[in-house]
This record gives sequence, structure tokens and C-alpha cells, in this order.
Amino acid sequence: MRVAVFSTKPYDRRFFQAANLQHGHEVEYFETRLGKKSALLAKGFSAVCVFVNDRLDGPTLEVLATGGVQTIALRCAGYNNVDLEVARRLGMQVVNVPAYSPEAVAEFTVGLILSLDRHIHRAWMRVRENNFSLVGLTGRNLIGRTVGVVGTGRIGGHVARILKLGFGCRVLASDAFPDPALMALGIDYLDFPDLLAQSDILTLHCPLTPDNRHLVDEDAIAAAKPGLMLINTSRGGLIDSAALIKGLKSRKLGGVALDVYEDERDLFFEDLSNEIVQDDVFQRLLTFPNVLVTGHQAFLTEEALTAIAETTLKNLTAIEAGEAPPHVVA
Repeated sequence: MRVAVFSTKPYDRRFFQAANLQHGHEVEYFETRLGKKSALLAKGFSAVCVFVNDRLDGPTLEVLATGGVQTIALRCAGYNNVDLEVARRLGMQVVNVPAYSPEAVAEFTVGLILSLDRHIHRAWMRVRENNFSLVGLTGRNLIGRTVGVVGTGRIGGHVARILKLGFGCRVLASDAFPDPALMALGIDYLDFPDLLAQSDILTLHCPLTPDNRHLVDEDAIAAAKPGLMLINTSRGGLIDSAALIKGLKSRKLGGVALDVYEDERDLFFEDLSNEIVQDDVFQRLLTFPNVLVTGHQAFLTEEALTAIAETTLKNLTAIEAGEAPPHVVA
């Protein structure tokens, strides 16, 4: 199968090339993101492989279909960037990678909590300037703290277990489908408002849908426990960034760690160190001493990249053979 892979970086190509030795697809890599204009590059390909910030709206899908593309292969779990109704109308099959390495994202989440809570990132910058003062670096123990986990699927469930069993936290959860295995560990499920009111730390691990966009908004922050630490390694659109700034300025929020951002499409995965970033909201967030931002790297481990490449190519191989792919987006 001829596959056009968009938004590729050296690490993507390395792991895809290794995995493709067993599949033999004809793969061409493009660094550019997929959108209406760049969709012309996919003419003559049977499939496109895309990532989280590629735009597959109606106009883009129309161009792809006209060029012969029949399959959209997402090398990620989320599919909020795909207009599924248009894809269905055009007869396109959409496949994804629902679970590449939940441990990778879960472990990174805990790393963000520790770094933010113990000011590790600030201490590292101080020491580089030969500043060994500890003033302003006082943190808190995790043991006994209350952590609210929103979404207890593969990733959120692993975060809950790490914090409950590894750190001795009191873990609460919110999910439409409670996990009996987590409940057996003593993890209680609450409605989201109750979770906000009781949590010292809130970490988000749910997909982005029209219903939960800006789940954490001005009202949610107002209802939260004072000094709440907020962590997001899921999808940026779950948080209203403007409300986040208000919560930080009022000190209602005690700290924020983000690996995702709602308007990250024009920022993340690119080197903009010589550019003037035009996003004033994002730049304002970076000015707070109690905000830690990383560039959507929670997934970035060798194990995860291997699983992403292998699962994506297995989906494509099955489609080429006329079989049902392992992971179809319903």
C-alpha cells in the first residue's frame, strides 16, 4: 500500500522504517502537517498517516478523497481532529492506535506532578546559574495528599495505581464507567464537582469530545479546592486557557503542569526559538513561576514509538489484505 505519512520527525521515521521491514508498504514521509493545501501531496496514495495536530476537516478530506486516499491512519488514540461524518460519507476508513504505551504517559504525568510540586525544574535552572539558594523551593510530600483522576482508562488507571500504591495518596476518580479493579484498591468514584472540591491535585486523562471541551473552565476553577494543582497530559481543549490565567492570578490555582495546550497546533513539535510567538495567552502562561509546560512529549518513549509504528502498519496491512483492521474508529 502507498502511504503518505505527515507531520513526521526523525524519531517517527526511524521507528516506522524499522517496523515496516515486516510489512513492505511503500511509505513516503512529509514533515509538513496535513491540511487542505498540503493534502495535494497525498495524490496517488491509498492512505495517509497522521498525528494529533494534523487537520482532517471536511475540505481536507474532500481533497484527499479526490486524490485517491481511502484510509486515514491515526498514529495516536484521539481522533477529535477528524470529521468522521465526512469521512463516512466519502467512504474512508479511519483507524487509530488506541493503546500504544499507557505507562509512558502515566509515568510522565507523575513526573510532572513531582517536578511541579518539588520545584525541580526551577532548581535545575538556578543551579545552572550557580544559584544554590533553596528559598522559594519548599514543596510538599505526596503521601496522604488527595489526587483526583478524571478518566480512568488505560492511562488514568495506571496513574491512579502509581499514586495509590506507590506514593500512598488518597486517590479519587471520575469516569462514566468506573473500574471495579480500581475500586477494589480503595479508589472512590465521585461526580466531577465533588472531585474538584476534595482534590489537592487534579489530573486529566479523558478524550476530548464536544461535551467536555473546557471541562476545566472559570466555574470549575471557582468550585475547586483552594490551591489546586492541575495536570493535563490528555488534550489541551479540556482546559479553558483564559480561565486558567485568571485562576493563577487569583491564586485559586496553586500550580499548573501542561503537556498539551488548546491552541498548540501552530506551536508544538516545531523549533520556534528564533520566532516571535503570536499566542499571547500561551506566552502569559509561561510567565508564572508555578506553571510548567512541556511540548506534548508524554508519549515519547522508545516503547511507545515502537508500538505506534507496529499498530499503525498492522492496521494498514489488514486493510490491504481485505481484512478487518484491528483498530477501527467507530
